[in-house]
Amino acid sequence: MTYTTNQKQTNLEALDIPKVGMPVTIITGFLGSGKTTLLNQILENKQDLKVAVLVNEFGDINIDSQLLVSTDEDMVELSNGCICCTINDGLVDAVYKVLEREDRIDYMVIETTGVADPLPIILTFLGTELRDFTNLDSILTVVDAESFDAEHFHSEAALKQITYGDIVLLNKTDLATPEKLQELEDFVHDVKAEARILHTTHGKVELPLILGVGLTPSSLYTPHEEEHNHNKHHEHHEHEHHDHHDHAHNHDHHEHEHHHSDHLANDGFISVSFQVDKPFDVHKFENFLTEEMSKDVFRAKGILWFSDSPMRHIFQLSGPRYQLNADEWKKSPKNEVVFIGRHLDSNKIHSLLNKCLV
Repeated sequence: MTYTTNQKQTNLEALDIPKVGMPVTIITGFLGSGKTTLLNQILENKQDLKVAVLVNEFGDINIDSQLLVSTDEDMVELSNGCICCTINDGLVDAVYKVLEREDRIDYMVIETTGVADPLPIILTFLGTELRDFTNLDSILTVVDAESFDAEHFHSEAALKQITYGDIVLLNKTDLATPEKLQELEDFVHDVKAEARILHTTHGKVELPLILGVGLTPSSLYTPHEEEHNHNKHHEHHEHEHHDHHDHAHNHDHHEHEHHHSDHLANDGFISVSFQVDKPFDVHKFENFLTEEMSKDVFRAKGILWFSDSPMRHIFQLSGPRYQLNADEWKKSPKNEVVFIGRHLDSNKIHSLLNKCLV
């Protein structure tokens, strides 16, 4: 069944939030699909719910948590009464930090990295002692309706995100043709016949459609079923990217990457991070984006400092599109940016970015 949402937010009194075990929603979706935008929509429209947000990053700079709140700490209070925790020492530890807090938390939302297979995260909640303290409500997969296709970047993770999605949000529908949307719906239902499909723009969705919905069937995630699904997906979606194996695990400073499936090695994604306490020349940086940046960069995001502006600039790049949005600095200015893609030459990217500095 397909649902269409509008910008009006339904009153959260319509939500029937379970009282036993903290309800958990996992937001997954490929690079640039709009996960953080959706997360911000949830936080802006949560009304009386106190929400804990756990952010799982792929790069070594935690950009996403800065888009929610500026912080260098592991767990912080957000201005709207929620909390944000980065998954630095493992998912179970991060969840316990939330559960052990004295103040009341009503709901937990986890944003995975864009190249994550959600299954290990699902099994962390259903196959460990966390199942006694939490209630996995739904797996919510965000899809870029404009750019997604059946061979999306030849990524096994992109397929698995739909395979395990209870709800699939076709986001950026304003950029896709009706024919493309129908093609995507048919593809999603071929992969996951029972998935609930929602159409959204800018991640705007009525919260009772995605929170407190009780759509994750925990009985399907027994060890036997997990192995069955694992074999079935391999038969359905074989890959020939074994040559990238050495590149996908070069971030030994990220303990939480152990929660990702080993199959991500086949996807071959790496991240290149750049941070410096000097400003960019805006014209040189734009020239880097349009003329010099590797075509193998699929996703980039960051907090940027330009020499001719007193504002901080939130930078988002997804495929051929990028945008810069200005707001106030919440800490000392610096440049922090992460590029994610395949076959990336970190030395070359660093060299080109250094030439953009003032």
